[in-house]
Amino acid sequence: MAEVADGPVGLDTHVIARLVLADDAEQTRRAQRMLVKAATRGQLVMIALGVLLELEWVLRSRAGLDKAAVLRVFKGLLETRDLRIEHEASVERAVYAWEQGSADFADCLHLARYRDMGCDTMLTFDRTAARLSGATAL
Repeated sequence: MAEVADGPVGLDTHVIARLVLADDAEQTRRAQRMLVKAATRGQLVMIALGVLLELEWVLRSRAGLDKAAVLRVFKGLLETRDLRIEHEASVERAVYAWEQGSADFADCLHLARYRDMGCDTMLTFDRTAARLSGATAL
């Protein structure tokens, strides 16, 4: 295993997936060791928005987890003290909207980000996404 830098580190989708699914024993152990080492050093661990979008797809489409299971994963990530998620407040709102409705997680996240960017509405052709508060069907 390569030595990890001393500064902040970002996690790739597949690192998080290994930690969640534990479907590859060696990769899971390596990821766990990295997190322990980062915590010991007080090192910041980060997750980008794109990684969350891909993670939702990997967990549902590839691993077969249902929405409730993915929601538990996302809530767990949000509650992890030593983890920084890009635009965390937007992600929290997106997770809540996704839990409450039938729109895709991606649409919920896009809407949350647009709101943070000052948009009055998100225009969409997606009928399910248009049901979100703050979205408008074209």
